[in-house]
Amino acid sequence: MQKIKKGDNVVVLTGKDKGRTGEVVQVLPKEDRAVVRGVNMVKRHQRQTQTQEAGIINKEASIHLSNIAIVAKDGKPTRVGFQVVDGKKVRVAKRTGDVIDG
Repeated sequence: MQKIKKGDNVVVLTGKDKGRTGEVVQVLPKEDRAVVRGVNMVKRHQRQTQTQEAGIINKEASIHLSNIAIVAKDGKPTRVGFQVVDGKKVRVAKRTGDVIDG
């Protein structure tokens, strides 16, 4: 089970986007990276295709999982732990002790 999943709200801990929050769009577990909506934007040159025009586009680049943290209910970053509740393994916020949905 992963500590950060698609759909989680996270805050960036380090780097040029420090303090910004966003939703996880994609998790790349083999590389220990995640793509967060609106964070770590990079410019990429796009070749023209039948559906897309050529030019320079902005897109999100992946960010390492160690540089992001889940946002707890109080709006602050928290670490994630695991507990067994009703026979199921669930993610738990270390700061508040609340079960993380999803």
